[in-house]
Amino acid sequence: MSEEEYIDSRLNDQIKWYSQKSAINQKYYKRLKLMEITAATLIPFLSGFSTQIPYVQWVIALLGVIIAIAAGVESLYKFQENWITYRATAESLKHEKFLYLTNSEPYDAQNRFATLVSRVEHIIDKENKNWSIYTQKDSATSAH
Repeated sequence: MSEEEYIDSRLNDQIKWYSQKSAINQKYYKRLKLMEITAATLIPFLSGFSTQIPYVQWVIALLGVIIAIAAGVESLYKFQENWITYRATAESLKHEKFLYLTNSEPYDAQNRFATLVSRVEHIIDKENKNWSIYTQKDSATSAH
């Protein structure tokens, strides 16, 4: 595989994938948190009207359920952790790419392409191993 092919089909593809996954997880995390904050803020406000507005206690109870569901979904899918991890991986890959393209250390030696491949694959492998350990740990925790 040539340098151009590797950068286009592997490195750029991985940067794009991790960036997209980071953005998706960030979006879900922020939406769930906004839902929690809004519902939690409305509860004390609506409590002041519990005697004047019919069924407001049901609305308050529903808001509590919404908070619990949002917190549970965030805890289950770990959107914030994934957002941060995927962003860090994408940025690490970008960092390696720019060092390589500018012939900066460690890419200022003869084996610069081999060094790039080794370092990029190490970053990807490390993320894959962390994900595997994380999901195995999560599965073991939920099985108990």
